[in-house]
Amino acid sequence: METISENRCFGGVQGVYAHDSAVTGCKMTFGLFLPQEAEHGSVPLLWYLSGLTCTHENAMTKAGAQAWAADHGIALCFPDTSPRGEGVANDDAYDLGQGAGFYVNATQDPWKPHFQMWDYIAEELPRVVDHNFAIDPERQSITGHSMGGHGALTLAMSLPGRYASVSAFSPIANPTQSDWGRKQLTAYLGSDEEAWKAHDSSLLMLDRGFDGPVLIDQGASDQFLNLLKPEALAHSMAARRQDGTFRMQKGYDHSYFFVSTFMEEHVAFHAEALYAL
Repeated sequence: METISENRCFGGVQGVYAHDSAVTGCKMTFGLFLPQEAEHGSVPLLWYLSGLTCTHENAMTKAGAQAWAADHGIALCFPDTSPRGEGVANDDAYDLGQGAGFYVNATQDPWKPHFQMWDYIAEELPRVVDHNFAIDPERQSITGHSMGGHGALTLAMSLPGRYASVSAFSPIANPTQSDWGRKQLTAYLGSDEEAWKAHDSSLLMLDRGFDGPVLIDQGASDQFLNLLKPEALAHSMAARRQDGTFRMQKGYDHSYFFVSTFMEEHVAFHAEALYAL
C-alpha cells in the first residue's frame, strides 16, 4: 500500500492511500480519516460512497464530515467510484465508465475485466483497511450520495449484519425504472432485467428491508428528482414499515452544499448505532 498524503485534521489524520487491487485489476485510491482515538485503539468506521463523476476526493474535501467524525471518534473511508487508468474501459458519457461504476460487478464486455466495484467495496477494500489501520471491523456503517446512496442502500440490504446503520443523501432510488440506472445496468449486467433487481434499493426495501435504522435526506429542489425517483423508496419504506426516516428538505438541490448541511446529523445518526453495538 502506498501513502499518497497524510494531513493533520481535527486532531486526527486525513490520509490518501493507493493499492493494487486484485478485484479491479488496477491501482485504486481511497481516502481515510482516522480520529485521534485511533492512536490508542480500534475505532468504528463509516463508509462514504460518492456519486457520478466523483473520485475519492470530492466528499473528502467538500462534505465537511471529518469535524463531526472527530467529535464522535469514528473513522471515515472515501473509496473511489470506479476503476481507472490505461487499459480500463471508458465511455465519452459522464454517467458510464470511469467515475460511474454504479457499485455492481460487471458481467459484460468491455467492463467485466475491471468493473467489479461490488466486490471491491464489500470485500477487498474492507480487508485492506482492516489490515493496515486501527479499525474495528465489527462496527461499520455506510452512507453515500446519489449513485453512492444507491450503492450504500443496496450493499446494506444485501449484506445483513454487516452495517449497524445506513443513510443516503439523494440516492438513485429506483434505477430499474430510471435513465440513471437502465443505461448503466444494461451496459454492466446485460439486458436481463431480473439481474438488475438486486441493485434497486426500492425493490430491495420492499422485499427484505434493512435490519437497523435508515435515514434518507432528499432535496426537494433537486434538479434530478425525475431520475432519482425518491417517491419509490419512500413508498417501499412505508409499505415495509421500515425502521427509518425519510426527509424531503425544502429548497435544497443535489449539490455538496446540501450534503454538507445535513452531514452532522448523518454522522451523529451513525455514531449512535455504532456505539450501541
